[in-house]
Amino acid sequence: MDPTEIYDRPGKSKMGMDLIPVYEGQEGEGAGSIRIDGRIRQNMNLRTAPVERRDLSRTIRAHGQITYAQDRESTLNTKVHGWIERLHVETIGQQVNKGDPVLEIYSPELVTTQEEYLLALRNRDQLASSPIPSVRENADRTLEAAKRRLELWDVPSDEISRLTESKEVRRTLLLRSKSSGIVTHKTVVEGDEVRPGMDLFHIADLGEVWVEAAVFESDLAHVREGMPAEIRLDQIPGEALEGRVDFVYPYLDRKSRSNNVRIIVKNADGKLKPAMYATVSIQSPGGQDVLAVPAEAIIDSGIQKLVFVSQGEGLFEPRRVRTGLESSDGSIEVVSGLFDGEQVVVSGQFLLDSESRTREAIAKMRAAAAGRAEDEPMEVMGAMPERKATTEMTGVAIAPDKLYACPMHPGFITTDQEARCPECGMGVVPLPELEEKVDLAKVEFYTCEMHPEFLTTDSEGLCPECGMKVVKVKKR
Repeated sequence: MDPTEIYDRPGKSKMGMDLIPVYEGQEGEGAGSIRIDGRIRQNMNLRTAPVERRDLSRTIRAHGQITYAQDRESTLNTKVHGWIERLHVETIGQQVNKGDPVLEIYSPELVTTQEEYLLALRNRDQLASSPIPSVRENADRTLEAAKRRLELWDVPSDEISRLTESKEVRRTLLLRSKSSGIVTHKTVVEGDEVRPGMDLFHIADLGEVWVEAAVFESDLAHVREGMPAEIRLDQIPGEALEGRVDFVYPYLDRKSRSNNVRIIVKNADGKLKPAMYATVSIQSPGGQDVLAVPAEAIIDSGIQKLVFVSQGEGLFEPRRVRTGLESSDGSIEVVSGLFDGEQVVVSGQFLLDSESRTREAIAKMRAAAAGRAEDEPMEVMGAMPERKATTEMTGVAIAPDKLYACPMHPGFITTDQEARCPECGMGVVPLPELEEKVDLAKVEFYTCEMHPEFLTTDSEGLCPECGMKVVKVKKR
């Protein structure tokens, strides 16, 4: 099964099969081998290519879409109840930088808390000279609690410092952007009431974006994190962008049978916009110094893969192989089944495969027929009991007491008592019951080489099982 598995003594192969000897001058005469003369080879346009060692790489192509980098998105919300007094950012798509003012909120709770902070501040100052330590400590704790409450409501530290120095309560709270980017979502306008936890603005930084590409299940084994990728877009013709595979998602899409991979791409100039379609090429390094053949040399039946190896002088041997990575340039890795330097057929191999299978099938049928002739000797009606009868080609004999025929077509004779006539479909009956229709003394029997249980008196007949022409049973 694997001719590259060679031993110098008899025994069994790795698969448990008996090893067969190969004699000098017969190396290429294996089962299924076929010899083609030069003129026919030329007509079949047979071409060969060498098995050689080389480095293989594969480019995996996929379609993807540009999306926001999720680790560069932020949401601006509030933790107090109030009303929007003023918006500094009024439109979606507007660019903001970290620390820029976004909106001002009027909140009665926040005004009260500022007043409580100022009251605690004055109380601390008045009790700072108290001779009782516990009084001074209580005043400090009260002030710290009021300050902590302002911090938890996202009042900036510089605003608390201003309040401490000026002793003036501000009517509104100014919210600033916590990151740089563009506004992708806005839910409020001036005058709206807002409540704690309500999302007001969504900001995304487009300095770096993601490309989520759908890789087919068959290519997924060749994709790894960190691999370089090339991105092309219809909106930017003639330009290829560089990226790298950052993450391979741990699940497949049920309908498309594809797996998304995430590719990080720099976007400093802002050319890449979310929702753009992209064509992605991922460079997979493949194998180094591996045996490879052209992909067209492989005959893939779905169950096994074959190649035809040229043995010289017009002899071609079918060889089962195991394959690995298929490269982008049309080469495919051969894991087992071939040697370095052998010549494989890359054109016309399907004609060789058809001819090889036909010859192999004929050889097996002849071997099976010969085996039945040796194991199941039978006698012929009308012959002497001690005599045997054989066909001219197979040597199959027939037992005289086990013959059946069709009542309507007595020319159909068989040794199978459950058979039915191929002409009318009637069940057969024992031949002695039809002696008035069949003169056994004059009958000449014919049978099929492959199915000797079928007999007939029609010399031009065909076997109902395989359609082969019948041959005469030779009496002795």
